[in-house]
Amino acid sequence: MKSSEIIKEISQFEGNHMIETNEVVTLYHGSKSGIHDAIAPISRERCDFGKGFYMGTDRTQPFTLICNYPDARIYTLSVDLSNLKILDVEVGLDWALLVAYNRGKMESVKHSTIYNRFSNLSKSCDMIIGYIANDRMFVVLDRFFNGEITDIALVHSLSALKLGKQYVALTKEACQKIEILAEQKLTENDREKLKQESEANRSKGIAMADEICRKYRRDGRFFDEILKAGE
Repeated sequence: MKSSEIIKEISQFEGNHMIETNEVVTLYHGSKSGIHDAIAPISRERCDFGKGFYMGTDRTQPFTLICNYPDARIYTLSVDLSNLKILDVEVGLDWALLVAYNRGKMESVKHSTIYNRFSNLSKSCDMIIGYIANDRMFVVLDRFFNGEITDIALVHSLSALKLGKQYVALTKEACQKIEILAEQKLTENDREKLKQESEANRSKGIAMADEICRKYRRDGRFFDEILKAGE
């Protein structure tokens, strides 16, 4: 981080912390049909970190999400993080449980202590920075949510995978800090290659999850046990 950048830690709890910074970062966004209006936090509700405008640190991250759409485009963005309230979520169990909340996996314990904790985690934030559940990690996360692997197996999976980071603008104020630098439309050939890559990554994820499930099947707690303990 450059010396001119100012980062101030406001509060910290279990690997998550609020930060302030004047950093300007270059990020990437994939769109199924292009951005035609002002950038806004209008993704579907059941995304990793809730409804927002999603951007990634790796240019290839959004490709597999948009490769099935003939008018798909990739955007290079400049994002000014100054004067924003930002929640930085470290990779680990808290990250997985925040994803679980936002994907609607905690509805069975609605209004419980653990539910309220994650429902309130980003309420006052303009932006969340956290790791992205890529094609391989998506498979492992689903197995955790479905009770097939424990939290110990999940954490070992997280440490084994090289997950990229995503930045999610949650408010109008955060979206106004985003500037489009470049736009590229994906060709049919590009999209076909990305489909094959996506399938290969999912297959790797399934194989890895099988191995982890065998190795750690008796260690740790299952998702429903964590929810029950958090009531």
